[in-house]
Amino acid sequence: MATDRHRTRTASGKTRFDDIYDRPDPRTYFRTLAPYEYEIPQHAQAVFRRTRDLRARLAGAEGSVTVLDVCCSYGINAALLNHDLTLADLYAHYTSDEAAALTPAELVERDKEFYASRRRADASPVIGLDTAENATRYALDAGLLDEAYAENLERHPPSQELRRAVARTGLITVTGGIGYITHRTFDALLDSARLPVWVSAFVLRTVPYGPIADTLAAHGLDTVTDTSRTYTQRLFTSPEERAEALRQVTLAGEDPAGHEAEGRYHTRLHESRPRTA
Repeated sequence: MATDRHRTRTASGKTRFDDIYDRPDPRTYFRTLAPYEYEIPQHAQAVFRRTRDLRARLAGAEGSVTVLDVCCSYGINAALLNHDLTLADLYAHYTSDEAAALTPAELVERDKEFYASRRRADASPVIGLDTAENATRYALDAGLLDEAYAENLERHPPSQELRRAVARTGLITVTGGIGYITHRTFDALLDSARLPVWVSAFVLRTVPYGPIADTLAAHGLDTVTDTSRTYTQRLFTSPEERAEALRQVTLAGEDPAGHEAEGRYHTRLHESRPRTA
């Protein structure tokens, strides 16, 4: 198993993987996370497809709903949303000996064909937002994203280009970013929204979602949390990370027994939709 011996931690005690998020391509990302069985994008695949389709049907939308994936990284959620692929397929694709032998430019060319041949008929336009410029550029070049914006809305207001992109957005998705981004990012995004926007977010049980839900409510969105189940994110990197996660979950009023106590981070799904009354 990979080691986090030289890694730092967030204020919540979570191991940081900063060195894998902004490479020219996703190979290091997948090689590093594979031993920890990082899996939340696979859980999100069916949820995001279902939410997108429901959003289109209830709104009477013509054509596809444009999706904005926040903290999009290398476009993994877009890859799973719009292609006949699983996360296991992506792990195999990027950790193979064949992939290891390619230059980043050669990998992008291979990936264009790889994704184009697996594109679903119901594919949606996907806009990516992340602070990682190299990662978003890869996702754009590989054909996973229709638009990509390397911007930090925690520190700066969105560019005019991003504002125009958000104005076309019907669904905002996020799997791994809550805790790195706060209500400030969502406030900036919804200030730019012009269509009825839904938000679908998977959030670690160690991270409070209340401030974001409050911000969404101020923009007319009501949030429903799925309390019927949790979704596993990844294995803990160390006993220290596990102990801190159990402490944070307990402080949040959740019971870690049968969940984090078994050795993995767990998330809950929060779905926000425009208020109807």
